[in-house]
Amino acid sequence: MPTAEQHGIKEHSDGRFGFVPVQTRSDRFKSVNVADFAPVTGREAVWKLSPVAKFTDLTAGELDGSVYPVESTPNAGITVGWVDRDDSRIGTAGAPEERAAANAWSSFDQALAITVSGEEAKEVTVTRAGLGSAPRGAHTIIDALPFSQAVVILENTGDARLTENVEIILGESANLTVVTLQEWNDGAVHLANHFASIGRDARLKHIVVSLGGSIVRVNPSVRLAGPGSEAELLGLYFADAGQHLEQQVYVNHDAPNSRSRVTYKGALQGTGARTVWIGDVLIGRKAAGTDSYEQNRNLVLTKGTRADSIPNLEIETGDIKGAGHASATGRFDDEQLFYLQARGITEEEARRLVVRGFLSEIVQQIGSAPLEDRLQAAIEAELRGTEEE
Repeated sequence: MPTAEQHGIKEHSDGRFGFVPVQTRSDRFKSVNVADFAPVTGREAVWKLSPVAKFTDLTAGELDGSVYPVESTPNAGITVGWVDRDDSRIGTAGAPEERAAANAWSSFDQALAITVSGEEAKEVTVTRAGLGSAPRGAHTIIDALPFSQAVVILENTGDARLTENVEIILGESANLTVVTLQEWNDGAVHLANHFASIGRDARLKHIVVSLGGSIVRVNPSVRLAGPGSEAELLGLYFADAGQHLEQQVYVNHDAPNSRSRVTYKGALQGTGARTVWIGDVLIGRKAAGTDSYEQNRNLVLTKGTRADSIPNLEIETGDIKGAGHASATGRFDDEQLFYLQARGITEEEARRLVVRGFLSEIVQQIGSAPLEDRLQAAIEAELRGTEEE
Protein backbone atom coordinates (compact mmCIF):
# COMPACT_ATOMS: atom_id res chain seq x y z
CA MET A 1 0.00 0.00 0.00
CA PRO A 2 1.26 3.53 -0.72
CA THR A 3 2.54 5.51 2.23
CA ALA A 4 3.89 9.05 2.27
CA GLU A 5 7.49 10.16 2.72
CA GLN A 6 9.02 7.24 4.57
CA HIS A 7 12.59 7.71 5.71
CA GLY A 8 12.67 11.03 3.85
CA ILE A 9 11.89 9.37 0.52
CA LYS A 10 9.45 11.23 -1.71
CA GLU A 11 7.68 10.33 -4.92
CA HIS A 12 9.43 10.96 -8.24
CA SER A 13 8.54 14.16 -10.04
CA ASP A 14 8.73 12.33 -13.37
CA GLY A 15 5.27 11.09 -14.26
CA ARG A 16 3.79 12.08 -10.89
CA PHE A 17 2.60 8.54 -10.24
CA GLY A 18 2.02 9.41 -6.58
CA PHE A 19 3.39 6.06 -5.33
CA VAL A 20 6.09 5.58 -2.71
CA PRO A 21 6.90 1.93 -1.98
CA VAL A 22 6.91 0.69 1.61
CA GLN A 23 10.48 0.93 2.86
CA THR A 24 10.37 -1.23 5.99
CA ARG A 25 8.26 -4.12 7.26
CA SER A 26 6.65 -2.13 10.07
CA ASP A 27 5.23 0.45 7.65
CA ARG A 28 2.76 -1.86 5.94
CA PHE A 29 -0.79 -0.58 5.84
CA LYS A 30 -3.03 -1.89 8.65
CA SER A 31 -6.77 -1.69 9.22
CA VAL A 32 -9.50 -3.61 11.02
CA ASN A 33 -12.03 -2.59 8.35
CA VAL A 34 -12.28 -4.90 5.34
CA ALA A 35 -13.52 -2.04 3.13
CA ASP A 36 -10.10 -0.37 3.48
CA PHE A 37 -8.46 -3.16 1.46
CA ALA A 38 -8.72 -3.61 -2.29
CA PRO A 39 -9.99 -6.95 -3.64
CA VAL A 40 -7.35 -9.67 -3.59
CA THR A 41 -5.80 -10.41 -7.00
CA GLY A 42 -2.88 -12.65 -6.03
CA ARG A 43 -0.32 -10.09 -7.15
CA GLU A 44 -0.02 -8.54 -3.67
CA ALA A 45 3.16 -9.24 -1.70
CA VAL A 46 1.23 -11.05 1.05
CA TRP A 47 -0.76 -13.21 -1.42
CA LYS A 48 1.56 -13.87 -4.36
CA LEU A 49 2.45 -17.40 -3.20
CA SER A 50 -1.08 -18.36 -2.11
CA PRO A 51 -3.85 -20.06 -4.15
CA VAL A 52 -6.17 -17.07 -3.68
CA ALA A 53 -8.78 -18.26 -6.21
CA LYS A 54 -9.64 -21.15 -3.89
CA PHE A 55 -10.78 -19.00 -0.97
CA THR A 56 -12.36 -15.83 -2.37
CA ASP A 57 -15.31 -16.47 -0.06
CA LEU A 58 -13.00 -15.72 2.87
CA THR A 59 -11.39 -12.61 1.40
CA ALA A 60 -14.42 -11.03 -0.30
CA GLY A 61 -17.61 -12.72 0.86
CA GLU A 62 -19.82 -12.36 3.91
CA LEU A 63 -18.74 -14.38 6.94
CA ASP A 64 -20.61 -16.05 9.78
CA GLY A 65 -19.21 -14.33 12.86
CA SER A 66 -21.39 -16.03 15.45
CA VAL A 67 -20.04 -17.99 18.42
CA TYR A 68 -19.26 -21.68 17.87
CA PRO A 69 -18.96 -24.75 20.11
CA VAL A 70 -15.73 -24.84 22.12
CA GLU A 71 -14.46 -27.45 24.53
CA SER A 72 -11.74 -26.74 27.09
CA THR A 73 -10.04 -28.68 29.83
CA PRO A 74 -10.80 -27.14 33.26
CA ASN A 75 -7.85 -25.60 35.03
CA ALA A 76 -7.57 -23.27 38.01
CA GLY A 77 -5.99 -20.01 36.95
CA ILE A 78 -7.30 -20.16 33.35
CA THR A 79 -10.71 -18.91 32.27
CA VAL A 80 -12.25 -19.50 28.84
CA GLY A 81 -15.33 -17.57 27.72
CA TRP A 82 -16.86 -15.17 25.22
CA VAL A 83 -16.48 -11.38 25.42
CA ASP A 84 -18.05 -8.54 23.43
CA ARG A 85 -16.33 -6.64 20.63
CA ASP A 86 -15.82 -3.63 22.91
CA ASP A 87 -13.56 -5.57 25.29
CA SER A 88 -10.59 -3.31 26.04
CA ARG A 89 -8.05 -5.98 25.09
CA ILE A 90 -9.22 -6.29 21.50
CA GLY A 91 -6.82 -4.53 19.15
CA THR A 92 -3.95 -4.17 21.64
CA ALA A 93 -1.69 -6.87 20.12
CA GLY A 94 -1.91 -5.95 16.45
CA ALA A 95 -4.08 -5.22 13.42
CA PRO A 96 -4.64 -6.86 10.01
CA GLU A 97 -2.30 -6.20 7.11
CA GLU A 98 -4.42 -8.07 4.55
CA ARG A 99 -8.02 -8.47 3.49
CA ALA A 100 -8.84 -11.94 4.86
CA ALA A 101 -7.80 -10.92 8.38
CA ALA A 102 -9.72 -7.64 8.09
CA ASN A 103 -12.79 -9.51 6.88
CA ALA A 104 -12.67 -11.70 9.98
CA TRP A 105 -12.17 -8.65 12.21
CA SER A 106 -15.12 -6.86 10.64
CA SER A 107 -17.37 -9.93 10.98
CA PHE A 108 -17.01 -11.49 14.43
CA ASP A 109 -19.83 -11.02 16.96
CA GLN A 110 -17.91 -11.99 20.11
CA ALA A 111 -14.32 -12.96 20.82
CA LEU A 112 -13.20 -16.09 22.62
CA ALA A 113 -11.10 -14.92 25.59
CA ILE A 114 -8.56 -17.18 27.31
CA THR A 115 -7.22 -15.45 30.43
CA VAL A 116 -4.21 -16.82 32.31
CA SER A 117 -3.34 -15.83 35.89
CA GLY A 118 -1.19 -17.23 38.70
CA GLU A 119 2.52 -17.96 38.86
CA GLU A 120 2.20 -21.75 39.04
CA ALA A 121 2.61 -23.80 35.83
CA LYS A 122 -0.65 -24.90 34.21
CA GLU A 123 -2.01 -26.20 30.91
CA VAL A 124 -5.29 -25.84 29.02
CA THR A 125 -6.49 -27.38 25.75
CA VAL A 126 -9.15 -25.52 23.76
CA THR A 127 -10.73 -27.61 20.99
CA ARG A 128 -12.81 -26.61 17.97
CA ALA A 129 -14.32 -29.34 15.80
CA GLY A 130 -16.74 -29.39 12.92
CA LEU A 131 -17.15 -25.71 12.14
CA GLY A 132 -18.85 -26.71 8.91
CA SER A 133 -18.41 -25.74 5.28
CA ALA A 134 -19.86 -22.21 5.41
CA PRO A 135 -17.32 -19.33 5.42
CA ARG A 136 -16.71 -18.12 8.96
CA GLY A 137 -14.80 -15.34 10.72
CA ALA A 138 -13.50 -15.55 14.29
CA HIS A 139 -11.46 -13.72 16.91
CA THR A 140 -9.54 -15.07 19.93
CA ILE A 141 -7.72 -13.31 22.77
CA ILE A 142 -5.07 -15.03 24.89
CA ASP A 143 -4.24 -12.76 27.83
CA ALA A 144 -1.35 -13.79 30.09
CA LEU A 145 -1.43 -11.53 33.12
CA PRO A 146 1.84 -10.30 34.71
CA PHE A 147 3.99 -13.08 36.20
CA SER A 148 1.60 -15.81 35.00
CA GLN A 149 2.77 -19.10 33.50
CA ALA A 150 0.89 -21.55 31.25
CA VAL A 151 0.74 -23.75 28.16
CA VAL A 152 -2.28 -23.02 25.94
CA ILE A 153 -3.07 -25.59 23.22
CA LEU A 154 -5.48 -24.63 20.43
CA GLU A 155 -6.73 -27.77 18.66
CA ASN A 156 -8.46 -27.53 15.28
CA THR A 157 -10.18 -30.58 13.78
CA GLY A 158 -13.05 -31.45 11.44
CA ASP A 159 -14.41 -29.34 8.56
CA ALA A 160 -13.93 -25.60 8.25
CA ARG A 161 -13.70 -22.60 5.95
CA LEU A 162 -12.29 -20.16 8.45
CA THR A 163 -10.44 -16.86 8.56
CA GLU A 164 -9.51 -15.61 12.02
CA ASN A 165 -7.34 -13.38 14.16
CA VAL A 166 -5.70 -14.46 17.42
CA GLU A 167 -4.34 -11.80 19.78
CA ILE A 168 -1.74 -12.88 22.35
CA ILE A 169 -0.92 -10.41 25.13
CA LEU A 170 1.87 -11.04 27.65
CA GLY A 171 2.15 -8.87 30.73
CA GLU A 172 5.37 -8.22 32.60
CA SER A 173 7.42 -11.38 33.32
CA ALA A 174 4.69 -13.69 31.98
CA ASN A 175 5.86 -17.04 30.60
CA LEU A 176 3.46 -18.41 27.98
CA THR A 177 3.54 -21.26 25.47
CA VAL A 178 0.90 -21.22 22.73
CA VAL A 179 0.53 -24.28 20.51
CA THR A 180 -1.82 -24.11 17.52
CA LEU A 181 -2.51 -27.54 16.07
CA GLN A 182 -4.11 -27.87 12.62
CA GLU A 183 -5.48 -31.38 12.11
CA TRP A 184 -8.40 -30.39 9.90
CA ASN A 185 -10.19 -32.73 7.52
CA ASP A 186 -8.81 -32.97 4.00
CA GLY A 187 -11.04 -30.29 2.46
CA ALA A 188 -10.69 -27.62 5.16
CA VAL A 189 -9.40 -24.09 4.48
CA HIS A 190 -7.93 -22.13 7.39
CA LEU A 191 -6.43 -18.63 7.22
CA ALA A 192 -5.11 -17.39 10.57
CA ASN A 193 -3.19 -14.35 11.72
CA HIS A 194 -1.67 -14.43 15.21
CA PHE A 195 -0.63 -11.09 16.74
CA ALA A 196 1.50 -11.13 19.89
CA SER A 197 2.67 -8.28 22.12
CA ILE A 198 5.33 -9.23 24.68
CA GLY A 199 5.89 -7.05 27.75
CA ARG A 200 8.95 -6.40 29.90
CA ASP A 201 10.96 -9.56 30.74
CA ALA A 202 8.13 -11.75 29.39
CA ARG A 203 8.70 -14.89 27.32
CA LEU A 204 6.54 -16.35 24.57
CA LYS A 205 7.01 -19.74 22.95
CA HIS A 206 4.74 -19.95 19.90
CA ILE A 207 4.42 -23.28 18.08
CA VAL A 208 2.55 -23.90 14.82
CA VAL A 209 1.84 -27.52 13.85
CA SER A 210 0.08 -27.97 10.49
CA LEU A 211 -0.73 -31.50 9.34
CA GLY A 212 -4.33 -31.56 8.05
CA GLY A 213 -6.43 -29.42 5.75
CA SER A 214 -6.42 -28.52 2.07
CA ILE A 215 -5.12 -24.95 2.50
CA VAL A 216 -3.69 -23.86 5.85
CA ARG A 217 -2.03 -20.48 6.30
CA VAL A 218 -0.97 -19.48 9.83
CA ASN A 219 0.95 -16.20 10.07
CA PRO A 220 2.44 -15.21 13.46
CA SER A 221 3.35 -11.56 13.99
CA VAL A 222 5.25 -10.87 17.22
CA ARG A 223 6.21 -7.50 18.68
CA LEU A 224 8.87 -7.55 21.39
CA ALA A 225 7.49 -4.47 23.09
CA GLY A 226 9.19 -4.52 26.50
CA PRO A 227 12.85 -4.47 27.51
CA GLY A 228 14.22 -7.96 28.09
CA SER A 229 11.35 -9.64 26.25
CA GLU A 230 11.93 -12.94 24.48
CA ALA A 231 10.18 -14.92 21.73
CA GLU A 232 10.76 -18.41 20.41
CA LEU A 233 8.74 -19.25 17.30
CA LEU A 234 8.67 -22.87 16.21
CA GLY A 235 6.85 -24.59 13.37
CA LEU A 236 6.30 -28.10 12.09
CA TYR A 237 4.42 -28.98 8.92
CA PHE A 238 3.96 -32.07 6.73
CA ALA A 239 2.43 -31.47 3.30
CA ASP A 240 0.84 -34.30 1.32
CA ALA A 241 -0.22 -34.42 -2.35
CA GLY A 242 -2.26 -31.36 -3.33
CA GLN A 243 -1.93 -29.74 0.10
CA HIS A 244 -0.89 -26.10 0.56
CA LEU A 245 0.67 -25.20 3.92
CA GLU A 246 1.87 -21.64 4.41
CA GLN A 247 3.35 -19.54 7.19
CA GLN A 248 4.53 -15.93 7.05
CA VAL A 249 6.43 -15.07 10.24
CA TYR A 250 7.18 -11.54 11.40
CA VAL A 251 9.29 -10.65 14.45
CA ASN A 252 9.50 -6.97 15.36
CA HIS A 253 12.23 -6.11 17.88
CA ASP A 254 10.88 -2.83 19.24
CA ALA A 255 12.61 -2.71 22.63
CA PRO A 256 16.19 -2.98 23.92
CA ASN A 257 17.82 -6.23 25.03
CA SER A 258 15.19 -8.44 23.40
CA ARG A 259 15.83 -11.92 22.02
CA SER A 260 14.17 -14.06 19.35
CA ARG A 261 14.68 -17.47 17.80
CA VAL A 262 12.67 -18.76 14.83
CA THR A 263 12.89 -22.40 13.70
CA TYR A 264 10.44 -23.91 11.22
CA LYS A 265 10.81 -27.41 9.78
CA GLY A 266 8.70 -29.13 7.16
CA ALA A 267 8.47 -32.28 5.07
CA LEU A 268 6.78 -32.65 1.69
CA GLN A 269 5.51 -35.72 -0.15
CA GLY A 270 3.28 -36.39 -3.13
CA THR A 271 2.53 -34.59 -6.37
CA GLY A 272 1.43 -31.01 -5.82
CA ALA A 273 2.47 -30.80 -2.16
CA ARG A 274 3.35 -27.14 -1.57
CA THR A 275 4.77 -25.25 1.39
CA VAL A 276 5.53 -21.56 1.81
CA TRP A 277 7.62 -20.02 4.56
CA ILE A 278 8.46 -16.31 4.71
CA GLY A 279 10.39 -15.03 7.70
CA ASP A 280 10.68 -11.29 8.34
CA VAL A 281 12.77 -9.97 11.24
CA LEU A 282 12.94 -6.24 11.91
CA ILE A 283 15.40 -4.86 14.46
CA GLY A 284 14.19 -1.33 15.11
CA ARG A 285 16.07 1.77 16.07
CA LYS A 286 15.17 1.41 19.75
CA ALA A 287 16.21 -2.26 19.92
CA ALA A 288 19.80 -1.97 21.13
CA GLY A 289 21.25 -5.23 22.42
CA THR A 290 19.01 -7.42 20.22
CA ASP A 291 19.88 -11.08 19.74
CA SER A 292 17.98 -12.67 16.84
CA TYR A 293 18.20 -15.68 14.53
CA GLU A 294 15.72 -17.34 12.15
CA GLN A 295 15.91 -20.52 10.09
CA ASN A 296 13.73 -22.71 7.89
CA ARG A 297 14.51 -26.29 6.83
CA ASN A 298 12.53 -28.40 4.37
CA LEU A 299 12.91 -32.11 3.64
CA VAL A 300 11.66 -33.30 0.24
CA LEU A 301 10.51 -36.94 0.37
CA THR A 302 9.11 -37.47 -3.15
CA LYS A 303 9.09 -35.87 -6.58
CA GLY A 304 6.50 -33.30 -7.64
CA THR A 305 6.68 -31.07 -4.55
CA ARG A 306 7.55 -27.41 -4.10
CA ALA A 307 8.88 -25.53 -1.07
CA ASP A 308 9.29 -21.74 -1.06
CA SER A 309 11.54 -20.42 1.70
CA ILE A 310 12.28 -16.68 1.97
CA PRO A 311 14.11 -15.25 5.02
CA ASN A 312 14.37 -11.46 5.37
CA LEU A 313 16.30 -9.39 7.89
CA GLU A 314 16.14 -5.60 8.45
CA ILE A 315 18.45 -3.88 10.93
CA GLU A 316 18.02 -0.21 11.85
CA THR A 317 20.62 -0.03 14.64
CA GLY A 318 24.25 -1.10 14.78
CA ASP A 319 24.17 -1.79 18.52
CA ILE A 320 23.10 -5.45 18.54
CA LYS A 321 24.42 -8.71 19.98
CA GLY A 322 23.74 -10.69 16.84
CA ALA A 323 21.35 -11.35 13.97
CA GLY A 324 21.21 -13.92 11.21
CA HIS A 325 19.07 -16.16 9.07
CA ALA A 326 19.31 -19.44 7.18
CA SER A 327 17.23 -21.50 4.78
CA ALA A 328 17.70 -24.93 3.22
CA THR A 329 15.58 -27.33 1.17
CA GLY A 330 16.80 -30.76 0.10
CA ARG A 331 16.24 -34.49 -0.10
CA PHE A 332 17.50 -37.28 2.14
CA ASP A 333 21.14 -37.22 3.15
CA ASP A 334 22.66 -40.21 1.36
CA GLU A 335 25.44 -40.49 3.94
CA GLN A 336 22.93 -40.76 6.78
CA LEU A 337 21.01 -43.47 4.92
CA PHE A 338 24.22 -45.35 4.14
CA TYR A 339 25.33 -45.16 7.78
CA LEU A 340 22.05 -46.64 9.00
CA GLN A 341 21.87 -49.32 6.31
CA ALA A 342 25.46 -50.35 7.04
CA ARG A 343 24.26 -51.25 10.54
CA GLY A 344 21.59 -53.61 9.32
CA ILE A 345 18.65 -51.20 9.12
CA THR A 346 16.47 -51.50 6.02
CA GLU A 347 16.27 -48.55 3.64
CA GLU A 348 12.57 -48.05 4.44
CA GLU A 349 13.18 -47.92 8.19
CA ALA A 350 16.28 -45.75 7.71
CA ARG A 351 14.23 -43.15 5.83
CA ARG A 352 11.62 -43.13 8.57
CA LEU A 353 14.29 -42.64 11.23
CA VAL A 354 15.81 -39.71 9.36
CA VAL A 355 12.44 -37.94 8.99
CA ARG A 356 11.46 -38.59 12.60
CA GLY A 357 14.78 -37.19 13.79
CA PHE A 358 14.43 -34.17 11.51
CA LEU A 359 10.98 -33.20 12.83
CA SER A 360 11.39 -34.32 16.45
CA GLU A 361 13.47 -31.24 17.25
CA ILE A 362 10.24 -29.22 17.12
CA VAL A 363 7.96 -31.81 18.76
CA GLN A 364 10.23 -32.19 21.78
CA GLN A 365 10.04 -28.48 22.59
CA ILE A 366 6.26 -28.32 23.02
CA GLY A 367 6.33 -29.05 26.73
CA SER A 368 3.19 -31.23 26.87
CA ALA A 369 4.04 -34.94 27.01
CA PRO A 370 0.61 -36.23 25.86
CA LEU A 371 0.59 -33.87 22.88
CA GLU A 372 4.17 -34.74 21.97
CA ASP A 373 3.25 -38.44 21.91
CA ARG A 374 0.21 -37.68 19.74
CA LEU A 375 2.28 -35.74 17.24
CA GLN A 376 4.93 -38.44 17.02
CA ALA A 377 2.14 -40.89 16.15
CA ALA A 378 0.74 -38.45 13.56
CA ILE A 379 4.17 -38.14 11.93
CA GLU A 380 4.37 -41.94 11.79
CA ALA A 381 0.99 -41.99 10.03
CA GLU A 382 2.22 -39.43 7.49
CA LEU A 383 5.33 -41.53 6.83
CA ARG A 384 3.22 -44.62 6.22
CA GLY A 385 1.50 -42.60 3.51
CA THR A 386 4.93 -42.00 1.95
CA GLU A 387 5.59 -45.73 1.79
CA GLU A 388 2.25 -46.41 0.09
CA GLU A 389 2.95 -44.00 -2.79
